[in-house]
Amino acid sequence: MLAGCSQSTPDEPRTATGFPKAERPIANTVSGEWSTEPDRDRLKEAEAVMTAAGVKPGMTVADIGAGEGYYTIRLAARVGPKGRVLAEDIVRSYHDRLAERVYRDQLDNVSVKLGRPVDPGLPPHSFDRIFMVHMYHEIGEPYEFLWRMRPALNPSGMVVVVDADRPTQAHGTPPALLDCEFRTVGYRLVSRRKMPQAGGYLALYQASGPRPAPKSMQACKA
Repeated sequence: MLAGCSQSTPDEPRTATGFPKAERPIANTVSGEWSTEPDRDRLKEAEAVMTAAGVKPGMTVADIGAGEGYYTIRLAARVGPKGRVLAEDIVRSYHDRLAERVYRDQLDNVSVKLGRPVDPGLPPHSFDRIFMVHMYHEIGEPYEFLWRMRPALNPSGMVVVVDADRPTQAHGTPPALLDCEFRTVGYRLVSRRKMPQAGGYLALYQASGPRPAPKSMQACKA
């Protein structure tokens, strides 16, 4: 077990669907645009994150919690006309504004979808990368969400998490806690690096081994 992370006993609270309840605070959903796009581009944020994540032309990528579409627009340019981007958010107003932007900019390689809090509803075996940028700490049922998301990855696909190293109630996720929650659902850490351009760190995860049964999981505690 990693330092700073422990797991609860099997009789801890569970959801109606049998998944463990998160044993840490859940952050409130904030604005879909936490800084202006020109400011973020001056720091070369998206360029640094996409390069570290290994995004290449022709890939199929999901942008979960897409908000106003900062990453969606730049991912579309990076994967090119032979690639695909699925942008998803659970907030109807963000979804609608992003759909209008995609239509206005004629981004034919982008689809916009309204997500659900516990299930992104992604098609199986479809994605080379799934991006979760500064939103993981807002997921109310992280174990169920990650469990339902896992089949959407291609065999070599990876989940890309960008977050700040601070408590979840302060809109971040400590790396040890993130590793523990992903490991509980059957992911392995591929790499992690500091990402100051994006206000924190970047971690890459791959599915590893069989997907565990929900009732066999034990919640992580920070």
